[in-house]
Amino acid sequence: MARKVPIGLISTNMKQLRYYYLLLCLGCLVACNSCETDPNGTTGNGTTVTPAKPKSQAPDFSADSAYAYVKKQVDFGPRVPGTPEHAACKDWLVSSFEAYADRVIKQEGAVQVFDGKKINFTNIIASFNPEATTRILLCAHWDTRPFADHDQDPANHQKPILGANDAGSGVGVLLEIARVLKSNPVKIGVDIVLFDVEDYGQPDFAPGPRKADTYALGSQYWSKNPHVGGYQAKYGILLDMVGASNSRFRIEGYSNQFASNIVQKVWSIGNELGYGFNFPYENGPPIQDDHFYINTVAGIPTVDIIHLENNGYSTFHSSWHTLKDDMSVIDPTTLKAVGQTVLTVVYREDRGEL
Repeated sequence: MARKVPIGLISTNMKQLRYYYLLLCLGCLVACNSCETDPNGTTGNGTTVTPAKPKSQAPDFSADSAYAYVKKQVDFGPRVPGTPEHAACKDWLVSSFEAYADRVIKQEGAVQVFDGKKINFTNIIASFNPEATTRILLCAHWDTRPFADHDQDPANHQKPILGANDAGSGVGVLLEIARVLKSNPVKIGVDIVLFDVEDYGQPDFAPGPRKADTYALGSQYWSKNPHVGGYQAKYGILLDMVGASNSRFRIEGYSNQFASNIVQKVWSIGNELGYGFNFPYENGPPIQDDHFYINTVAGIPTVDIIHLENNGYSTFHSSWHTLKDDMSVIDPTTLKAVGQTVLTVVYREDRGEL
């Protein structure tokens, strides 16, 4: 049962409470006035306060536009070096980047593939602010694999793949980034490099022992012979297989080894923007991708944003090096997560916020 209090005592106590409350309010007003900050950032008691500067946001990355760029590549068919489809896509890529970038370079040459055959290649470099000394490198490969050697049907193993995800997705994201940079210029230099002959590596069905360094031939060449003499970038970001639904970009091993501070920049921004599912703080295996040679030969710390499975039976997406790597794999929400994250990295770097 609740204890009863005499009415007179309640009245007396209420008067005292009102008195104490008025004193408390007066004290708060005095304290607040003494801490008031003038327009110059100085408080009434002489203490200088530096307001926290909010991080700026990047322009919007259009997932629909990136998706359309991926589809345009796939519409050419497999982009295998030495084929008419490869040549036609190259011309379209060059003209597209010429509409956005300040300078476009076609780095042409020939490389020897796993079976001893010589293959002509073209690395495509689109540069923004080519005279700027502070530079960021963004890259992907643009060719597709001549062999569907991981297809479930052995009859398909020597057929070329469409490569919507591998690597049309990375190219599509970079084309959209180029379009945004054209409309919203930055002061730092940005180089978008599309490597050729990345996916002409020795297939599983090839006879004889496994050979080293048969993949990433275009980036191996560029790392030894950059498009500009003495080229250097502050860091690089490689995009590979960045378009499938529910992609998890676990932290790739060589990225962590050679560019852990860049990993922190990219993954922290991805999580800040709400893409924590796509950019988990989980370690993945090392992948000998284009970035391996950029790190070890060109000496530019570079991270690889690449879809890495953790299911016990496969490292990559189920469509990898199969005939199923078509537009049905591509999810605009994943393109958005990657594109918006990379754009934000570039614009914050430009504004000195990283």
